[in-house]
Amino acid sequence: MVTRRRKSAIVFLVLGICLIGVAVALNVGWILLNLREVVLLILGIVFFAVIITGLVLNTIFLFREIRRNEQHDAFINAVTHELKTPIASIKLYLETLKARELPEEKRREFYGRMLADSDRLLNTVEQVLQAGRTSEKNRDTRFEKLDLSSLIEEIVELVRVRYNLDPSAIRYSPPSSEIKVVGDHDELQTALINLLDNAVKYSGNTPKISIRLKSSAMNKADIYIRDSGVGIPPADLKRVFKRFYRVSRVSAGPKGTGLGLAIVRSIIVRHGGRVGVESKGDGKGSTFWVQLPRV
Repeated sequence: MVTRRRKSAIVFLVLGICLIGVAVALNVGWILLNLREVVLLILGIVFFAVIITGLVLNTIFLFREIRRNEQHDAFINAVTHELKTPIASIKLYLETLKARELPEEKRREFYGRMLADSDRLLNTVEQVLQAGRTSEKNRDTRFEKLDLSSLIEEIVELVRVRYNLDPSAIRYSPPSSEIKVVGDHDELQTALINLLDNAVKYSGNTPKISIRLKSSAMNKADIYIRDSGVGIPPADLKRVFKRFYRVSRVSAGPKGTGLGLAIVRSIIVRHGGRVGVESKGDGKGSTFWVQLPRV
């Protein structure tokens, strides 16, 4: 069904391009044959411009539809994988525990793995729900004064426990003075966890991540999350925050829904801030930065 829809879209795209070429040829020929008729020449130019504009807009629309359909298909496949894999894993461990008598140490190991799979499943569901909430204009928010350093320390601890990381894997040195922002605790926590999750997932087996928080000019608070992972190609830097977009080079690596960074951007913008990423390319790591208004 997906292939058929894609083929149909490509047919219409090619047809649009062909029609543009035919229209250009016919109208240029017609204008050249009627150079002496000024009025007809003007009408021909106007008619030509209208036709070409319509065909170009139609072709652009079809091209965007093809890309959107491909992104939606990739999203559905990614979500299906992210839901199916942990469920299948949990089922396998439960069947093993039911069928066999295992040593206590092995049972504890299975319980730990099932809890990790449950966290992964819950995280996927939360991301999908969060993506839906970010598109709601009148959703409930609980803005309050927050100590940004305390929030980051809380997030670092959550991610360390989630991935069973050594304390040295994530380095965070708090600033000398308190930095406060006004925001929704849960939303900012979601945004920063998504950034830190990405840093861990794309850093291989031995992640080395540093987090820096500082006050900047114009009464802003800047957060920098730097990893030494796979990096991001320059061509993808401006697109990674789009919904469903995933860097093609790492699509065979850690799986995901393509929603995490889009959620981050939506939350940060909602809080009056900005978010971006810098990377020198393949294998040179990435630095995600967040800027929020300080109080």
